Formats: sequence, C-alpha cells, structure tokens
Amino acid sequence: YGHSNQLRQARAMGDYLIVGVHTDEEIAKHKGPPVFTQEERYKMVQAIKWVDEIAPGAPYVTTLETLDKYSCDFCVHGDDITLTIDGKDTYEEVKTAGRYRECKRTQGVSTTDLVGRMLLMTKAHHSNIDEDLDYRKHTDNFGKGPKGHSPWTGVSQFLQTSQKIIQFASGKEPQPGDTIIYVAGAFDLFHVGHVDFLEKVHQLAEKPYIIAGLHFDQEVNRYKGKNYPIMNIHERTLSVLACRYVSEVVIGAPYAVTADLLDHFRVTLVCHGMTEVVPDKDGSDPYEEPKQRGIFQLVDSGSNLTTDLIVQRIIKNRLEFEARNQKKEAKELAVLEAMRRLEEEKP
Repeated sequence: YGHSNQLRQARAMGDYLIVGVHTDEEIAKHKGPPVFTQEERYKMVQAIKWVDEIAPGAPYVTTLETLDKYSCDFCVHGDDITLTIDGKDTYEEVKTAGRYRECKRTQGVSTTDLVGRMLLMTKAHHSNIDEDLDYRKHTDNFGKGPKGHSPWTGVSQFLQTSQKIIQFASGKEPQPGDTIIYVAGAFDLFHVGHVDFLEKVHQLAEKPYIIAGLHFDQEVNRYKGKNYPIMNIHERTLSVLACRYVSEVVIGAPYAVTADLLDHFRVTLVCHGMTEVVPDKDGSDPYEEPKQRGIFQLVDSGSNLTTDLIVQRIIKNRLEFEARNQKKEAKELAVLEAMRRLEEEKP
C-alpha cells in the first residue's frame, strides 16, 4: 500500500500514468532477490486503480530515452533515494534535464519492514500491548547495518488516518442495475492470488460493484493461527482499496455473513475462493445464510499463490534478504554522509 500511495500521488500530477516495472534479473543485480516474479509484479501493478499502463522490463536506471520511448513528460519517484549497485543515483539524468518530480514516501511501511515481520513471525506487529523488546531488537536488524540508521530503510509504525482512507476510497455508491457482490477474508499481504480472484469475481457481472469484507486482526488470527495477519487491519484496508476491482471495503466485517449484512448492502451474490472455510466459533458455517438464499458461489481464481507461500519464499531466501537490507542501508548512509559533507563545505 506504500507503493499504491506513491502511484496515487504520481497519477494526481498528470493525466496518464505509465509504471515501469523491472525484471527479476535487474532487481537481483541491484537490490537482491525479488519476492514476486516479474509476471506476478506486472499483474499486481496493472491491478492498481491509478495505473493506466505498465512498461514491462523497465531499466533500473531511468533515462531520457525511456521517457521519450513512452512519450512521458516527466517521471515521479518517492523522496527516498535509489542507488545502483555502484552507488549512483538512478534518477540523475532525468533530474538534470528537469523531467523529475517527487512525491512523499508513505510513513511507517517499507518492504524491509514487512519482510522483517515475516521472518520473525511475531505477533507484536498487530497487538496493542507494548511490543516486547525482543521484537524491537530484531526488527532493527532488517533495516540496519552495524552503523547508524537510514531514514529510508528504518522501521516505523504506520498510523492510519481518515484522510488516507478517503484518498484511497472510490467514493462511488452502487448505481441502479449494478450487481452487488460481497467477498470476505483476511486479504493479508495483498498479492496476485487476491488480484486473480477479484478479477474473476469482477467478470461475473456486466456492472459489478464489489464489496470486500475485511476481518479484524483477532478474527484472522483465530482462523489462520501462527502470527497472522502479517499486516494489520488498517494496512489491509488500504491494500484492498487500491485494487481497481474493489468498490468498497467493510473494515472489520463479521466472520459470519449475516442476513443483516446482506440486507444492509443489498447484496445479490456472495463469492468465496477455493481456500478452506474455517467454521465460526460455534462450529457453524459462516456462509450458511447466503447459501440458504441461493446466492453463494465458489470462484476458482486459477492461482495457487497464498500468503503462506509468500512467507515461505521469504524464509527460504532469509539470509539473502537480510544481507540485501543491510547493504541497502550501508549505501544510503554513505549518501547521507556525502550530502552532509557537501552541506558543511558550503561557504
């Protein structure tokens, strides 16, 4: 959702947004192993509602040639710094030419932080109690080399505001003739499996209006176990709202799809993917009511990607990820140091 927020801001600066997505090879060379494959990433970026087009296989260093190739007036990046493997600013050429704009980085989230949560599998990131010091001690290892702390890679907590939800929400009410479809789940670490499912659901009607019910953290933990969800309810809300197939989100939806909920939203169809449905606390089927009404449908997304599998990918590459994050930190600190020295040398 940090990436989505960046794309939302970029889209607001112009009329048409083209997003360059790097290949696996480019990322591995400059940053370390990617979590998702390039095909998965192309699909995920294309599913974000502010994106008009993607440029697959975009070079890691953005040049004027690339901007011209796609008829772009300028390019946009966050206010954090990106460096090549040899420590050069990847936007130097477009900055010099005056074809560079900047948007604000989303406070409180980074890929580094999410990777840290997955590697630790600790509950501290979505509990309201004081985080145990053990967790704090470890989180810092993911965004920290032995010296100092980079403002771009460090871990801080995401704070949700009503303004941010408004910026992400479509604000569209269902119109007469819309098919109101309800889907519910954790939608944790919003990924291409979720995108495939929502796209399939979207194709079920001529004028679909999809409402996604997101369960509270404690509920997700009850049926998923371990330390799920990796992302808290606020983070999951933004991730789902950024998807072009979703019209509305119910924050903290009840686990059982009740008659009240169906009537309140005038739901015509309830869909669920091929994942197992865990019974409610009292052992009942959470989809009993829509099944009785004859409005329940199973939808096969054709994707086998799950949040569990993503975590497994991360754990498999654990050492590489830890090395990647420390290297990134060291490069950023070197740039900060150089910038500080330049400031000091000014007459």
